[in-house]
Amino acid sequence: MIEIERKFLTLSDAFKSEAKRSFRIKQGFLNTNQDRTVRVRLKDDNGFLTVKGKSSDDGLSRFEWEKEISKSDAESLLGLCEEIVIDKIRYEIPYGNHIFEVDEFFGENAGLIIAEVELQNENESFEKPHWLGKEVTGQVKYYNAQLSKEPFNTWKK
Repeated sequence: MIEIERKFLTLSDAFKSEAKRSFRIKQGFLNTNQDRTVRVRLKDDNGFLTVKGKSSDDGLSRFEWEKEISKSDAESLLGLCEEIVIDKIRYEIPYGNHIFEVDEFFGENAGLIIAEVELQNENESFEKPHWLGKEVTGQVKYYNAQLSKEPFNTWKK
């Protein structure tokens, strides 16, 4: 139940031609406390309720619990979420021995693209695709919960 992942920006949208699958995701947060977040997600027609714990100091790992719920339950719970609901397309790209998940954001976070790779341990090495850019692991402003409070389009660029 511990999630270990690294986050990166992308250099281009070249990942799209390498994607094996993609999903439309809408997600909101019932709670965005820094010690725990409670997320409701609608991934195509599937609903999920997720609880995440506080990140480690380096941002690499944290507790995560997820339960599948019905589409109608997810839609109802999204109506109770904090103000900004995240809207994105997630692309799954196999590369080397890993699968990169790349999120292209829309709405108030339009223009932001974040790639993530989940690891088995914090020191695991992985091949980096040519479109992978600057690492942003541990930078709170890139967490989805934070993007729901301070969306990308409000950042000073």
